[in-house]
Amino acid sequence: MAEELQNNYTGDSIRTLEGVQHIRMRPGMYIGRLGDGRNPSDGIYVLLKEIIDNSIDEFAMGFGRQIQVNIEDNHVKVRDFGRGIPLDAVVRAVSILNTGGKFDDKVFKKSVGLNGVGTKAVNALSESFYVCSHRDGKASWARFEKGILQDSGMNDSKEKNGTLVEFFPDAALFKDFNYNMDFVETMIKNYSYLKKGLVLVLNGVSYKSENGLLDLVNENLSESPLYPPIHLEGEDIEIVLTHGNAYGENISSFVNGQNTRDGGTHLAAYREAVAKTLKEFLKKNYAPEDCRQGIVGAISIQIQEPTFEAQTKMKLGSTYMWEKPATGEHGQTIRSFVNDFVAKALDDYLTMHKDLVPVIEDKIKSSQQEREEISGIQKKTRERNKRANVYNRKLRDCRYHFNDKVTDKTQDDIEASSIFITEGDSASGTITKARNANCQAVFSLRGKPINCYKESRKKVAENEELTLLISALGVEDDLEGLRYNNIIVATDADDDGMHIRMLVLTFFMKYYPDLIRRGHVHILQTPLFRVRNKKENRYCYSPEEKEKAVSELKTGVEITRFKGLGEISSGEFADFIGEKMRLDMVKLADEESISDIMAFYMGDNTIERQNFIRANLRSEEELEDVNI
Repeated sequence: MAEELQNNYTGDSIRTLEGVQHIRMRPGMYIGRLGDGRNPSDGIYVLLKEIIDNSIDEFAMGFGRQIQVNIEDNHVKVRDFGRGIPLDAVVRAVSILNTGGKFDDKVFKKSVGLNGVGTKAVNALSESFYVCSHRDGKASWARFEKGILQDSGMNDSKEKNGTLVEFFPDAALFKDFNYNMDFVETMIKNYSYLKKGLVLVLNGVSYKSENGLLDLVNENLSESPLYPPIHLEGEDIEIVLTHGNAYGENISSFVNGQNTRDGGTHLAAYREAVAKTLKEFLKKNYAPEDCRQGIVGAISIQIQEPTFEAQTKMKLGSTYMWEKPATGEHGQTIRSFVNDFVAKALDDYLTMHKDLVPVIEDKIKSSQQEREEISGIQKKTRERNKRANVYNRKLRDCRYHFNDKVTDKTQDDIEASSIFITEGDSASGTITKARNANCQAVFSLRGKPINCYKESRKKVAENEELTLLISALGVEDDLEGLRYNNIIVATDADDDGMHIRMLVLTFFMKYYPDLIRRGHVHILQTPLFRVRNKKENRYCYSPEEKEKAVSELKTGVEITRFKGLGEISSGEFADFIGEKMRLDMVKLADEESISDIMAFYMGDNTIERQNFIRANLRSEEELEDVNI
């Protein structure tokens, strides 16, 4: 075998990928996940963002006060009124890697897109791509298919200066994709909050902000804050801060107009600075987590040539406000820049608004008291369970997770790391046998967890199941200790399974809402039916898919209805938690009231909820087998 491989490895094996071929072959290196549009991190939103980012950068440099975005039947059009791409460089600017105007900081300063890849990736990953630059009475245009130039030209133009880009993502790459306009609207709103005075028009609807991040926080508050949000602005930095009674921290973060959903150095600095400043102002050694409990806020900074941890730009990796790697020169660290600003600006604000100080300190004291009480209870529960060896029976861990120093762990391993939360020995056994032990863990619940909506925090802390789950996730002290990127609730497709799912989600929603906001919590879709004949097996996730399979497989069809995960063999199940895994991300819009949601679904059995169930529940008869 080794000799055969040696003989086959010749000069013909060495390939040079020209133009944008590499992007099409390795799209994940440029846009992260592909996806179908059901997840806000899916590639089709990255493509849209890359084009809008270029228009935003034009506005940031003082050119063009409106950006028009239209999406119809998944066909995207973005028109800005900036300077327009230089007419003689239109084709190069959108098709040749490492070509762009943003390598010169005299032309673009504090831009999001700096590596000359973004627009080329959009071009390469689109079935069709059209660009037209209007500049000083002339228009230069080019049309591509899958990154390959089809036609180009130049003619006179009566339109205002600026750039038009149209594209349709490649359906061969983005399988059955569809733009979720709620995700797109959130993206557009965030752009408007971060660029005061900019008008963004999405499918004819205009978005504009006069107060920046203050508008973002005020418009997204789901519960009344304990005090009016504090809004502080400085050169290259803007922050907003208030506290509420909800658990967790709800802080949005941005760099150069880019929504860094996964945070980074600037968010870490903000969290540290707020806690430190409050402690010093109050002259009390409060724990940082107590200072931040229930915090609602936002931070936006502007830096030169930001470094992100991936092309998708979801997490800032830069250490300094500016840096020149070639010479080793650099500016102030982001940590000290944010700390210095918050220390002075927040201290001055509290000095001038002393009526807020007792409100903030009462909140901190309340959080401290509850944390200390709960921490003691959880510690006793963990120690008792460890002595009884309960922990090892409930968690089948994976080889890779966030807290282990595994030398060969890659970013892909971290992103793929998952924990399945399931119920019962049968289901957990099936998943354990079928899983990828490198990156997939299994946590087994015993029966139904308690309804956290109806119980006190103390009662929840005394619950063995949930205390062990918190420990398994690694979020006892801070969400930064999260050991798995994907928390997957995997329950049976029956009444008990749905109830367990709701109880687990209620727990996360009430006490760990940031896990949901950051996109970590998912529901595993498992097949309801297997439809097969002598030649083929098909797994169907709905009655509609079942009927389609029956009609296409035609004769000799056998239908199996799966009512529990334990009914599916581990061999079959491997497909459902592998490459073909279907996950529904649990989404929580910032403006949605957590308390209202939990009251509706988990509170008293109201007429409104009964009517909702009647309108949305599928009867078991609809799901039962039909023998053909």
